[in-house]
Amino acid sequence: MIARLLGFLTLLWALGFAWFALLLPQPLDGRQTDAIVVLTGGAGRIDRGLALMQAGAARRMFISGVDRTVRPRELAARYHAPRKLFDCCITLGREAIDTRSNGIETAHWLDRRGYDTVRLITTDWHMRRAAFELRQALPENIVLVYDAVPSQPRFSVLFKEYHKYLLRRAAALIGI
Repeated sequence: MIARLLGFLTLLWALGFAWFALLLPQPLDGRQTDAIVVLTGGAGRIDRGLALMQAGAARRMFISGVDRTVRPRELAARYHAPRKLFDCCITLGREAIDTRSNGIETAHWLDRRGYDTVRLITTDWHMRRAAFELRQALPENIVLVYDAVPSQPRFSVLFKEYHKYLLRRAAALIGI
């Protein structure tokens, strides 16, 4: 009986990992949302957000997890974006230090603005856990759409992220 249960749990784990690794979230089309949220930490994330802002896909953009020493003008120069875009429409979040605090920081920013729709931008392998953390912190009435930045993650990255995702889901089930 115990061997069957362990076998069943191993099968569930393996199927879950296959789903996680083979069906990574994809980029979204250019549809309009009230705001864009970019989580720092991976190549192409800020580039994607800036391109969408310049295309008029949202009114405001929030970049969560920015180092306290980084200034808007430095980001504008680094990403070859108009400085006026940073002045009017982009907010740098400096409180988040991990994915969970990205969700909390973003939820606070969104709460003060009353937006209804938000586009979350992060790397494809990070999207599920990032979206889960943000969804945990957001009110249910906010529509969250996922816009994954494609990557080619190593097996070790997928393996580690899958287990972080599972642990976070389990922790949320018991109220942590």
